[in-house]
Amino acid sequence: MFPSHGVANLTKQWLQRYGWEILPHPAHSLDLAPSDFHLFGPLKRHLGGMAFETEDDLISELRNWFDNLDVDFFRMGINSLLSRWQKCIDLHGDYVEK
Repeated sequence: MFPSHGVANLTKQWLQRYGWEILPHPAHSLDLAPSDFHLFGPLKRHLGGMAFETEDDLISELRNWFDNLDVDFFRMGINSLLSRWQKCIDLHGDYVEK
């Protein structure tokens, strides 16, 4: 297994080889993680008030929820990164509130 810094360096080299611009990412910037700002809110609302008898019941519900999400749900989350990233740059890395 690679140390995390080794994987990061290999990834940076790969991106540079293909001409991608590498932008600095603010440390611990949860507002730029699609899972935090786009996925977990809707998932929390979906699961709100539900109770599960077993772990398998929960896993089944999660699979069902994910299977029924439209591709546009994920597209919107990724596309919103552009404006969120710009806000973060404009705020010099400070927290970006919706």
